[in-house]
Amino acid sequence: MDTNTLSHNLIMTGQACFTPNYQPQGIVLERGLGAQVWDLEGRAYIDFGAGIAVSALGHQDPDLIAALQAQLTKIWHTSNLYYTEPAIRLAAELVQTSFAERVFFCNSGAEANEAAIKLARRYASEHLAPEQRQIVTFLGGFHGRTLATVTATAQPKYHSGFEPLPGGFRYCAFNDFAAAERAIDGQACAVLVEPIQGEGGIVPAQPGFLQHLRECCDRVGALLMVDEIQSGMGRTGRLFAHEWESGLTPDVMTLAKGLGGGMPIGAMLVGSKAAEILKLGSHGSTFGGNPLACAVARAVLRKVNDPHMLQHIRYQGEQLRLALESINAELGVFQTIRGQGLMLGAQLAKTYHGQIARLLEYCRHQGVLVLQAGTDVVRLVPPLTINSSELTMGIERLDQALRVFAVETR
Repeated sequence: MDTNTLSHNLIMTGQACFTPNYQPQGIVLERGLGAQVWDLEGRAYIDFGAGIAVSALGHQDPDLIAALQAQLTKIWHTSNLYYTEPAIRLAAELVQTSFAERVFFCNSGAEANEAAIKLARRYASEHLAPEQRQIVTFLGGFHGRTLATVTATAQPKYHSGFEPLPGGFRYCAFNDFAAAERAIDGQACAVLVEPIQGEGGIVPAQPGFLQHLRECCDRVGALLMVDEIQSGMGRTGRLFAHEWESGLTPDVMTLAKGLGGGMPIGAMLVGSKAAEILKLGSHGSTFGGNPLACAVARAVLRKVNDPHMLQHIRYQGEQLRLALESINAELGVFQTIRGQGLMLGAQLAKTYHGQIARLLEYCRHQGVLVLQAGTDVVRLVPPLTINSSELTMGIERLDQALRVFAVETR
């Protein structure tokens, strides 16, 4: 069977067998190397999406392969009834590189945020007044797809059809200092916020906004919880995006995506204020702290948390931003370009609103994979290790796609 037929048959089988909550593009990816991937028919693409910011070190990173292979010959799973060295060492290394005192491991960002929500409620039950149970989240944010985390996600399109939703959440305008001060009142037990809203359109917190939330939380005794599922692990050019806000110390931070470099893992990091809240039996995760995932995550953390790597991310992010601005100066397809490091979003100009799916298709045909965020935002989150040759190639292909798009959608 030729690869064309095989690819078609696989896509047909996937469409028949998967639940229809996803709509994958019409290619079957087979392999990857660095910042490139190849489909089953041999076509190459520059990967500016990195598995939605998951493949932090690209594809087939030798250090990740070595870490996984070494652990494969030891033990794959034990449950949390026993200790394993990879989980212990990863937890210790996360504590050493952050504000945290303790770490809870799970398998995804939604699970990490679910743990944070439970921790906030348990903290409130032990330390706050009975009426202080509300968790404040922000319009445009995204925190996951479980029933609690989708409710925390203040976007009605994710709620529709899943009612009744859990209570105890309050929504606030993002980057609105006055609105935040009003929302974080004597009924609020916690605030859950992304330093850069990812799915909402790559919208950074304004300077001073996170510190303002810290002060509002301190005023009423609430926890400040930062969702760094997408923005953490070096994505912005610092290990954690909230570190761009000088002197900020959260109480809780959630991680996933880039933490495992492609292996499923999530983590909730907890500072001193709530470090002892989740007592024996209060929460759990069957696969949390999996030795394979933790071994790989240790290698990711070691490579990402290196001054040279973080400088590389900042530099490559700036090159990508400058290239986008140069292209846009000629074509005028974007209204704004925003973000930090290698987490950038380019919002389409009003002329092209509603055409984002078409643009993504043009990009794929030109050999570059990009993502959508929000309604009309092109999301660019390439591997953090992307080299100059790969970046240049991706920019050239993106340029060609944008030129075709601009002509054919006028």
